Amino acid sequence: MFRHYLLMGVRTLARSRAYSFSNMFGLAAGFASCLLILLFVRYELSFDRWLPHADRTYQVQLSLHDPESGAVDLQMAPYPAAAALAGDFPQVEASAGSFTARPVILRDGVATLPERDALMADANFFEVVSIPLVSGDPRTVLSPANSVVLSRSEARRYFGERDPVGQVITILHRGQRRDVRVTGMFEDLPANSHMRFPMVFRLNPSDYADEPGLIADWDNISGYVYARLRPGADPSAVAAGLPAWVRRHVPVPVGERRRENGQTYQLTRVTDVHLGRSQTAAMTPGSDSKTIVTFAGVALMILAIACFNFINLSTARAARRAREVGVRKVLGARRRQLVAQFVTESMMIVGAAMLVALAAVELAAPMLGNLIDADLGFDYFGSGGLWLAIVGLVGGVGLLATIYPALVLARYQPGKVLKANRNTVDIGGSGRLRNLLAAAQFSVVIGFLVCTAVVYAQTLHARTVELGYERQGLIRIDNLDRAGASAAALVAEVRRLPGVESAGRSTIAPGTGNVSVTTATLSGRTEPVSIGLYKVDEGFFGTMGTRLLAGRNFSSRHALDESTLPSAEDGDAERALAARGINVVVSALGAQRLGFATPAAAIGREVRLGFAESERGGVPATIVGVVQDVRYRSLREELAPMAYRYVREGTDRLVLRYSTADPTALLEQVRAVWRSRAPDVPFEATFVEDAVARMYDGDAARGHLFFASSALAVAIGCLGLFGLAAFLAERRTMEIGLRKVFGAKVGDIVGLLVWQFSRPVLFANLIAWPVAWWVMRDWLDGFTDRIALSPAFFVGAGLVGFAIAAATVGGHALKVARGRPIDALRYE
Repeated sequence: MFRHYLLMGVRTLARSRAYSFSNMFGLAAGFASCLLILLFVRYELSFDRWLPHADRTYQVQLSLHDPESGAVDLQMAPYPAAAALAGDFPQVEASAGSFTARPVILRDGVATLPERDALMADANFFEVVSIPLVSGDPRTVLSPANSVVLSRSEARRYFGERDPVGQVITILHRGQRRDVRVTGMFEDLPANSHMRFPMVFRLNPSDYADEPGLIADWDNISGYVYARLRPGADPSAVAAGLPAWVRRHVPVPVGERRRENGQTYQLTRVTDVHLGRSQTAAMTPGSDSKTIVTFAGVALMILAIACFNFINLSTARAARRAREVGVRKVLGARRRQLVAQFVTESMMIVGAAMLVALAAVELAAPMLGNLIDADLGFDYFGSGGLWLAIVGLVGGVGLLATIYPALVLARYQPGKVLKANRNTVDIGGSGRLRNLLAAAQFSVVIGFLVCTAVVYAQTLHARTVELGYERQGLIRIDNLDRAGASAAALVAEVRRLPGVESAGRSTIAPGTGNVSVTTATLSGRTEPVSIGLYKVDEGFFGTMGTRLLAGRNFSSRHALDESTLPSAEDGDAERALAARGINVVVSALGAQRLGFATPAAAIGREVRLGFAESERGGVPATIVGVVQDVRYRSLREELAPMAYRYVREGTDRLVLRYSTADPTALLEQVRAVWRSRAPDVPFEATFVEDAVARMYDGDAARGHLFFASSALAVAIGCLGLFGLAAFLAERRTMEIGLRKVFGAKVGDIVGLLVWQFSRPVLFANLIAWPVAWWVMRDWLDGFTDRIALSPAFFVGAGLVGFAIAAATVGGHALKVARGRPIDALRYE
């Protein structure tokens, strides 16, 4: 019996090639998009699940709270937290602290940098974070004082195919040259990990003898701390004890009272870091659960469009097989046999569509992975295989999409069909289901069009919005602090190069992502304000093009402007600085957070900044200038209040403004100066426009996905609408002929048919607009500077949807309307 159904199905589909192709292409597109997005969702949910003992490995995260500016959720924590956790909580089996660093690697007289920041970590790091080692024992691999463990690719970069274990690397770190020995090698960290480092050095406390506060102070939040719980330990018990733990260990700055909600520590399982709340100072860009839910919904909606398309085309085609059904019923065919045959035919289309979709996915998955910087592995079998999803899609979608058309075909009455003496009959009913499905299809299409337009507009806004500086003609050069004593002469020589308008030094620049937060207390107040504190020289604001709103800029002519401290921690120098006081420049938001109504009102007022040793609780700083707010980071991050202090040395970045028409040639001249002055320091330069664009690469990739989804949804919707129009216009052939006999013009008939099929599209706007508004409002809330959800997005998408529907139906309607009336009347 099944063989009979199969043969009948092949013959039927071969007779209706256009119908078969339309249905198969629509379903294949739906299946392919669903599988591709499923790969993306699975990838986002797989972060760090490959890590052994991931279920009990945690990252210690810190949230800083300010009553006015809100919370800053960091993936970092103070280095002392590692030892304090292990000592206070019996549930903690082991904990390890680490710092990111990027030492200069000297090989064969050539200075290079690691591909990414390396880690300086405690000796037990590989015991706490069980990264698979190719060679070495995780318990002892970092035990030697000067040891390093390389990733496989980094080892190949330095040693080729030789065994790296036992080899020696010379590094320059914190101004010191030393040899370190390779004691192990680990597999390259996969793309689906929140960690990203090419090498791990043993952290030696003696390396920080000149700045012991980096590893001893709780207010120095610049490291990553991990903890591994004992088997069966309850993480909620640790979470419940963290507030008391903070009160025991975190000191209160002099002159301040403890604010219970000032700092909040939490343990986050490593598998939850990528999609977690804390994304500031992350090793790799994170995501959020809303994005996953959104794209899962996109996959389901595209699949729904394809299914609606299949049902509409199948039910519209049902009338053409009326005589076949009537004859077979007269010859004794039962209803369940007819349903089985029609389901078999439809399942053949579904199966063929899945085969086409799988071929498309295998071709498209690598391209999509490159677009979103993800490893979208596509395997049929194994632990990550998709065979179950494939079978589920074919079976579930096949049955849901085919059972209704099969029931429609099987319900025809033989007497009515044969009495009509023709191959088609009126299906009956009002066509509401058909119109509802068409409206549902185009509501998704219009929703996609709205979302695509909003995502594109917001991404464009983020790349062109006023940032508080002139991004054109600006270059950022890193690693200036590594030049040491040569830095001042290097900068002076760069300033004299033809084509260089100005240059300025700082510890912050666009796209760097570094965060330095301290407290500022206005005289006469007790509550401090969290504020970013950064070092600059007197040429920085002019080079950046940042406007002065009130007061003056820094100048070497004013003694109190200069606040340079020794590179090593020097308590006497810090206390001397606190005793004499300094001048600072604050941002407009910084002045506002300190309580000043206008920038001018802040000039001459004194605040205390908590960045140096002082018996009185901070350094007295007089505000001498207020500059406009500058966005150094993405619009997804809150604009931070900032204060700047003037130093002669100790800055790690140089920004220069150029006026030459050939910036590449200028950059080569700067490189030559750099090599002559600092030959042991690699030269790294970035055009600021490129750095700003890179901050929104993730949003741009999501925009591309939305655009591709919109194009696919439009294609499937148009294909279904065209097929539906063709079938239903064929059923109205006699009506069209009679209208032409009675004087109807071609334009009247085309308008009638187009309007009939456009009504569901217009109704679709009522469904699509509120849903798209809700989704996009939620997405835009992730930006601190966002576009308005203008009605133009929704009206424009509706008009585009209507134009697409009219163009799709109009071509076929024009062909039918131009036919001769005699052919139409002879048709039936």
